[in-house]
Amino acid sequence: MNVEITSLLDQDVYTQKGVFVGRVDDAVLDPENGVVSGLALGDVNKELFDLKGKGIVIPFRWVTAVGDIILIRNLTRNAKAKHKDS
Repeated sequence: MNVEITSLLDQDVYTQKGVFVGRVDDAVLDPENGVVSGLALGDVNKELFDLKGKGIVIPFRWVTAVGDIILIRNLTRNAKAKHKDS
C-alpha cells in the first residue's frame, strides 16, 4: 500500500467492525527499507487498551485501508482482558 506519510497524520483509526482505536500522532519509519513500519496512536480507546503511557504503536501491516479514516484488522482480544488474565 503506497500512501504519503502526511496523509496518515491526524487520521482516526477504526477496526473493520467500526470500533474506534485511536488517532494517528506519528508514523514509525523503517529507514533500511524506506517504508512505514508502524503508526503511533494517541487519544487511544481506553476500553481496548489499559495504558500507563500516552499512546500505543500498532504495526502498519495491520492497516487494511487508508481513506477518510484508517481501517485496521479486528483486534482478537483487548489489552484490558489480557492484563486481567495475567
